Amino acid sequence: MSTANAIPTHSRLKLFLIEFALAMGGFGIGTGEFAIMGLMPNVAQDLGVTEPQVGHLISAYALGVVVGAPILAILGARLFRRHLLILLMGFYALGNLASALASGYDSLLLFRFIAGLPHGAYFGVAALVAASLVPASQRAKAVSRVMMGLTLALLLGNPLATVLGQYLDWRYAFAFVGGVSLLTMALVIAFLPLDRDEARHSPLSEIRAFNKPAIWFALAIGAIGFAGMFTVFSYLAPTLLEVTRVEPVWIPVALAVFGLGGFVGNLLGGWLFDRLQFRAVGAILMFSAAMLMLFPAASESLPLLLVVCFLVALMVALGPSLQTHLMDVATGAQTLAAASHHAAFNVANALGPWLGGLAITAGLGWQTTGYVGAATSVVGLLIFFAAWRQLGGANREDACPDAANG
Repeated sequence: MSTANAIPTHSRLKLFLIEFALAMGGFGIGTGEFAIMGLMPNVAQDLGVTEPQVGHLISAYALGVVVGAPILAILGARLFRRHLLILLMGFYALGNLASALASGYDSLLLFRFIAGLPHGAYFGVAALVAASLVPASQRAKAVSRVMMGLTLALLLGNPLATVLGQYLDWRYAFAFVGGVSLLTMALVIAFLPLDRDEARHSPLSEIRAFNKPAIWFALAIGAIGFAGMFTVFSYLAPTLLEVTRVEPVWIPVALAVFGLGGFVGNLLGGWLFDRLQFRAVGAILMFSAAMLMLFPAASESLPLLLVVCFLVALMVALGPSLQTHLMDVATGAQTLAAASHHAAFNVANALGPWLGGLAITAGLGWQTTGYVGAATSVVGLLIFFAAWRQLGGANREDACPDAANG
């Protein structure tokens, strides 16, 4: 095995510190991405806009991820991953600090787009680093440990940001995210060593290797199949207030329950893929469609709604499963494919609130977001079956297991 493909040997403590540093960045990014969802009524009141207009702030951020992920991945293809991670987190810190200082709705819309630009590239590179540090059979678990920061953002960061916004001002939520981003830069500098033997690719070679049907199928599954979770999650706060009719104090509680489901789902996704490989994606989509169908019926009862929120959030399992599958099928385009995976998930983040907003604006009710979300999961499942067929069913694995280490 070549030096470039060799798995670095680190002590358990060193490996933990590296993964902790990478996960801290995920915690900051996840909090920055989802904070606006719990603060939708507060932002709407402060800026004098409607809640569906606040939903456009979510879509603006997601659009930034979609645009920024492939561009920054291509521009950073020749950089060492350590250097690229530091630059991306610095960029993210600036975008969120600017959001905290935004003077009005239009400027906040712009700054949320800017803040989203480094999101996908960071997660993509972080996943590649995590996978390169462990044997091939443990890649999905390593990716899920790094992505644990994102799910902890759902569990802890988002409720904390909501409390900050409710009792102080929504701007403090983005200032907090900026601080966490700066902390991540310091942790990466301190714990992630520079690997000068790391294999790097030219931007043109990444683009050429990216043109594979298996890659595009995987991205389509993420972009459409995962939209259902965001359809429900984006409008959870107004659903609690208008349909479940609870006090605002229950909003951070519901977000924390959703976050707990995401945390469990993230670990479940890594475990499932290491055992079922690509079949795990289909199983997750089928389960998700069923849970989303239950959401409207559960929305009028707080206990039932909390249970269903947990079950819907298990859909996060799709993340590490699709991320690891992309590592298998994207040989030669590792950085671009890994970053584009998060761009696809943020297409879902934009598509979900948009479709949910259409249903709400049409007067169908806040709770109908569950039915809309279930429909997107079913479409994602159909794409999965097409991808399965294209890859040859049981003989689908045509990728090198060590690709992520290269």
